Amino acid sequence: MRALPGAVPPAGLVLLAVVSVQVGAAFAKGLFPALGSAGTVFLRVGFAAIVLLLAWRPRVRTGEQAYARADYAAVVLFGLALAGMNTAFYAALERIPLGIAVTLEFVGPLAVAVFGSRRLIDLLWAALAAGGILLLAPLGGGAVIDPVGIVFALLAGACWAAYILLSARVGRAFRGGSGLALAMTVAAILLAPLGIWQGGVALLKPQLLLVGACVALLSSVIPYSLEIEALRRLPAPVFGVLLSTEPGIAALSGFVILGEALGVRELLALVLITVAAVGASRFGPNSHNPPNARNESA
Repeated sequence: MRALPGAVPPAGLVLLAVVSVQVGAAFAKGLFPALGSAGTVFLRVGFAAIVLLLAWRPRVRTGEQAYARADYAAVVLFGLALAGMNTAFYAALERIPLGIAVTLEFVGPLAVAVFGSRRLIDLLWAALAAGGILLLAPLGGGAVIDPVGIVFALLAGACWAAYILLSARVGRAFRGGSGLALAMTVAAILLAPLGIWQGGVALLKPQLLLVGACVALLSSVIPYSLEIEALRRLPAPVFGVLLSTEPGIAALSGFVILGEALGVRELLALVLITVAAVGASRFGPNSHNPPNARNESA
């Protein structure tokens, strides 16, 4: 994992993270009947925290090399954003379809892309991505959508926007994935009471633990590590637009893994979102002179 970020362009890291998240989401749905959404989130985040702590072994510095209080405050806020984003999204997923939940969640990153940009061309990519997301939204279908699920999905989007901004802040302050490991630990502690209450003794079943560990790797450890590295070399607005591939890849994952068919409308949405992602990567503000990643020792 440590060698991969240096060999892959930052846009590629984001796209790999998106694919990993969606494959993990497909596996996570199988845990809901046994653990509930809160139990599944706790299992996922708990395993992710353990793996990241073992991988990066973050140290709480003292003396002259101590981190500033603002750095630790950012880690706590990052942990809150991680806990809120995952809990709200899985709660939405229990009530509304995956495609709708992902679409509504994108209010957060799109807001970062639109309001954080100072270039007209970046607004164009955001507009194309928004058009694709609207095509994936269930407009005019007449289906009844659980309003509570909609609220949870929008809340997940707000937490996602905070995650984008806070992960950039934490990534600059802490070496490697140390800040991410600390934030994931904060999230796991916050999620423990509700997750244990809902999951109960099922959290101790070996087969569920194995699936939970796979979900943690695919949905948390791998994508968050890739994204936090990408954010060191990408501005937050471009990062937000690249993540606009998420609904399209979610639809593709649903087709390949869950057998969900894709219609003309969905395929057109995939084209628009892909064009937006490629355009942001190719013509973004740092496309010709990309910043170098910080020279850090592991």
